[in-house]
Parts: sequence; structure tokens; C-alpha cells
Amino acid sequence: MVFLSDMAHLLKVLSFFIFLLVPTSCQIDELFYAGFRDAGTNITLTDIAEIEKNGILRLTNDSTRLIGHGFYVSPFQFKNRTDGKVLSFSTTFAFAIVPEYPRLGGHGLAFAVSTSKDLKALPSQYLGLLNATDEGNLTNHLFAVEFDTVQDFEFGDINDNHVGVDINNLRSNASAVAAYYTEDSTKQDLNLKSGNPIQAWIDYDSVQQILNVTIAPNSERPNLPILSIPLDLSTVFEEYMYVGFSASTGLLASSHYILGWSFKINGQAQSLDLSSLPPLPGSKHKHLDTTIGVSVASVVIAVTAISLCVFYFVRKIKNADVIEDWESEISPHRYSYQELKKATKSFSEKELLGHGGFGHVYKGTLPGSKIQVAVKRISNESKQGLREFVSEIASIGRLRHRNLVQLMGWCRRRDDFLLVYDFMANGSLDKFLFDEPKVVLNWEQRFKIIKDVASGLLYLHEGYEQVVIHRDIKASNVLLDDELNGRLGDFGLARLYEHGSNPSTTRVVGTLGYLAPELSRTGKATESSDVYAFGALLLEVACGRRPIEPKASPEEVLVDCVWKKFAEGRVLDVVDKRLNGHYSDKEVLIVLKLGIMCSNSVPMARPNVRQVVGYLDQEVGLPEKLRAPDSFSAEGFDDLVKSLASSSSDPMISYPFMENGYGGNASFACVSTSSILLGRGDSR
Repeated sequence: MVFLSDMAHLLKVLSFFIFLLVPTSCQIDELFYAGFRDAGTNITLTDIAEIEKNGILRLTNDSTRLIGHGFYVSPFQFKNRTDGKVLSFSTTFAFAIVPEYPRLGGHGLAFAVSTSKDLKALPSQYLGLLNATDEGNLTNHLFAVEFDTVQDFEFGDINDNHVGVDINNLRSNASAVAAYYTEDSTKQDLNLKSGNPIQAWIDYDSVQQILNVTIAPNSERPNLPILSIPLDLSTVFEEYMYVGFSASTGLLASSHYILGWSFKINGQAQSLDLSSLPPLPGSKHKHLDTTIGVSVASVVIAVTAISLCVFYFVRKIKNADVIEDWESEISPHRYSYQELKKATKSFSEKELLGHGGFGHVYKGTLPGSKIQVAVKRISNESKQGLREFVSEIASIGRLRHRNLVQLMGWCRRRDDFLLVYDFMANGSLDKFLFDEPKVVLNWEQRFKIIKDVASGLLYLHEGYEQVVIHRDIKASNVLLDDELNGRLGDFGLARLYEHGSNPSTTRVVGTLGYLAPELSRTGKATESSDVYAFGALLLEVACGRRPIEPKASPEEVLVDCVWKKFAEGRVLDVVDKRLNGHYSDKEVLIVLKLGIMCSNSVPMARPNVRQVVGYLDQEVGLPEKLRAPDSFSAEGFDDLVKSLASSSSDPMISYPFMENGYGGNASFACVSTSSILLGRGDSR
């Protein structure tokens, strides 16, 4: 009897400790917030997320490249403890996305189920959910439904206004254009970045293994979901998971709000009524006051200055930003001239980053948002056709990749044409390689930059909806952000054509030392000619020398020098002496050998960019023996130039080098077999 009594006491003690060890969240199977004013510590906020005074959960504001998270404080039980099967769940929430600039979102929000409520993630296209290292990792155990307002071709986004289901990856398993169904089953488009409240319903049936996602601009739930997909979450979910929201901003920002939220395990989440939720912070009165003030001021000015009205209107018409029909369709964002003038302090010389044959590049800070930008002001003397150039920028402006310099917008005012780019704090790569740089990049930084550029080039050649030929890859067109990540910039010479088609013959443009030999014969820029230029970049990064110097003798051409040392078995002799021998022999050999392969005079002998990336990632080994590049020497280039100049009305030629990192330099350009032009007078 004593023994049984002791056993009973022991079981009570064990039961008590088991109760303490079991998370209290296992007793919770639902939550309901019609506003978050009384949420207190039940919502864990990280990064810039906060609950505003009126009870709205604001995940991000109008700041750029930031993230915000709002998760319920305790995890929910998503798997049955006895058989390990995933449980059904249902959630509904009301959200609003208010972009900094109308029609331009940045970047979106997501409902997420995760093993952690403190996600170590990146902003911009990663939505604060994942980072580049963890992307696609099966151990992420992440489920998310994204409401994405930026089209990112890196992740195969269908457009800049869609709903997607993400499993351990930001390349959505399924996605649909944001829309909803009316009572008569008519499909209506829905603008996620309208600034108005939108309600979402997400339901997972674990028995049928079906996920339904529904959205609507009101509290009435449509009969049909916008997304309905078969989905097995058994390998994604662990027993206990956190639920909440994540949002991020990129180069452009949006305020992402959650107005109310209901969630339920094994049942239907309680419904929300949009009319009972906290209102969005409005600025209608402010706009009204401003409008009234401007109107009154205009009347006063008109009355007091009527004698000058003719002069005023003449000047007004003359200086107005005339918008033609073709300009109204162009993207990305169009800035006003006054906005950019203010941003650059009236294009002050103190803000000048560089200049060249294409114009001047200024550093600027956009008023209001405080976003730092680089503003390229096209020279009035530029031979580039305005209409053709703008049409091309409309296509280039849609490119989205972390290793490309982002075109943020543009401005046209009479004969002034300005392009607005993301500002790169560390300028162009050539500043760190040539002419006694103030800071010497170590090998790890150089190798990372090389891989960054290769990744961006792979996207241009294969990842975009069209093939993009850059045509001017060189160190001066590789820009470095504040973390020394490499980004390929200056698309002033880029060409686009459809996958599977052949590029047309055009003018030979580029910079001596980077021009593939076949260009002088065919006039066709291809992926292979980009690879040739990338090969020159590989060698100059490893050697700290330009591919060709003015008045160089044949033995001073970089690729020939590297090949000679390679043939002698002393290729490491060409490595930049400023590294002081501190580098990985294996990685340096990869870069130098790959540079030789890419510099081959025969296009078919060069690797394509996907193979280049495979070599750099060491997924594939490089061959031990290499074919001689047989590239043109400096004398060969001189002969080429002389032969072209013999039939040209303008025999001038130069060996220009970079003066800024945003395409402001004058590059070599010539008409195949007909003329030579200085600057970028490439007729599109």
C-alpha cells in the first residue's frame, strides 16, 4: 500500500511538471481582433512594426528597404499529437496597402505560418520572410500567402498585383492576379495598392488537402476563391507554429496596415465587419486644405498680377511638361522636373557624381521620402533619339534583380531628359581597382562581386521575359552598394529581343578591350559578346589592371599577358600585387582560367553565362588545359579602327575611361563598316 501511495504521488508530481512544460498555446485554438488597441503584449512586433493609437497594426511606413512583423505571441498547435496529422485552419483579416507613390507599390505583405516569430529575413522582394541564403531551403518550414505589389522576375512573379502561395520559397507554388468574384460569378480586378481596405480569407482543409484564398473589397465573402490549390502541408508544418504577418519595402515604399484579424484551428474563423474596424489614417483634410490654399493663392495672384497674365501664360506654356500619348504609357515612375531639381539642389556642382558623353550624374535626395538617388541628366548634345531612348527605358525599367542597378523613374521637361536610379553608396568598381585606389578590396570582396555580376547577367540573358544584351559590361559599370554588393548598371546601350530569335545587325558600341572580335564583322551583339566582356571584367578584377591601356604594346594587353603566364605555369604572377598574396589560390585560378575561356576570339568556344555561374559556384570543374584566346592585340584594334575610319567622315576615336558609375562616360561607338561616332549615338 505504501508503494502504491508513493507511485500515485510520483505520478501527480510528474503530471504537474508535464503541465508546466507543455506550451500554453496548445490550449489556444483561435483569436479575434477587431482592431489591435487592446492586443497589448499578445502581438509580438519586430523591426518597424507598431500598433497605432487608433488600433491599426502598421507593419511598414514610407521608409525604404525595411521590414515589419506582427505575430501572435504564442505558437498554435498545427499537428495532432497522436497521429501527427496536420490540422485544418481558417483565417480572415482586413488589410490596406498605401503606396508612397500612386500605382507604385513597394513591396507587399504576407500572412505567414512559421516556426519563429522573429524572422531573420531581408526586405524588398523577400517580403521580410526569407533571405537569399535560405531561399528554397526545405528546413525553413514556412507557409505564406503573399499580396505582392512589385513584379520580381527573379521569382517568376506574374505581375505587380497578385496573390501567391509560398512554401519555403518566394517563387510561388501558385499565384493569381488580384481579383474577386461577384454574386453572379463575374470576375472583377482588385487593385491591392489602391489604399482602400481589402478583406482576405485563407482556409486550409487538411482532410481534402485543399487551400482556398479569397479576397474582396468589402465584408461580403465571394462564393468563389481567387486561388484554390491541392496542398499537402504535412512536411511543411511542425507541431507548433507561429502565425502572423510580414511586410517589406524596397526602393519605393508602401505603408502596410492590418485593420483586423481572426484565426481558428479546426473550424471557421469568426467573420470581420470592415465598418466596425479602425479607419485608415487619412489625409483628405490635409489635401483639401492644400487645394483650397492653392486655389485662393492662384486667385489672388491672378487678380493682383493681371497685367502680367499674358507673359505668365506664355512662360507657363513654354516651360510646361508636355506629355504625349506615348509617354503616358511608359513606366516606371515619372518625376516632376521641380522634384528632381530640388533633390539635386538645383543640379549643384557639389552633388555631381560624374560626367561624360551622355551627360552628368548627380546625387540627390527625393523631397519628402528622403530616398537617396542618382539622377542622370542627358546632355542636349546627345545624339540619342529621345523617343527611341524613352521607349527602351520603358522596357529596361521593368527589370528586377538584386544584382542590377534599379531604374526608379524618369523625367522629361522640354529638351531635358533625366533618369533616376537607386543610389550606390560606394560608387563604381573601377574606383577600387585602378589608379591607386584609396581602398583596396580584399579577395573575398572581389570574388563576391564577380559572382554578383554573373548572377545579374544570368538574369538578363535567361531570367527576364526577353533576352537582354547589356553590350557595355566593364568595371566602371559595376556599382557597389553600402554593403559592397555588386550591381550591374548603365543600360544605355542594352538591346532586347525575344527568346529564340536572332538579334538584328546594329552599330558596334562599347569600349575598347571589352568588344568581342566578331562584332566588327557581324554587327550583332549577342549573349556571347556579353560573355566576352565579362571575361575582361574577370581578368581586371583579379589583376587590378584594365584590359587595354592607351597606346598599349601587344604584350601589355591583359588577356595576352594572362595567357602567356598561364602557358608558362606562372599565372598567379599576374594577380593584383595589392592583395599581398592574401587570396584563395583555387578561387583565383577559377577566375583567371574562366577569364581566358570567356575571352576566346571564337564565340562558340566561350561558355554561356549559366556555365559561367556553375564554374564560379564550383558546381562544375574547369578544364585543366585551355585553348589560346587568340584575341586581338592593341595593334589589331588599331588596324580595325583604321579600317573603319578610312570610310568615315569623322575619323576621331578615343580611349575613354570611366568618370562616373551611372553610364555618364563616353564609350567607343562605330557604325559597322561605315562610320565611327564618339558617345552613345546608337540608333535604336
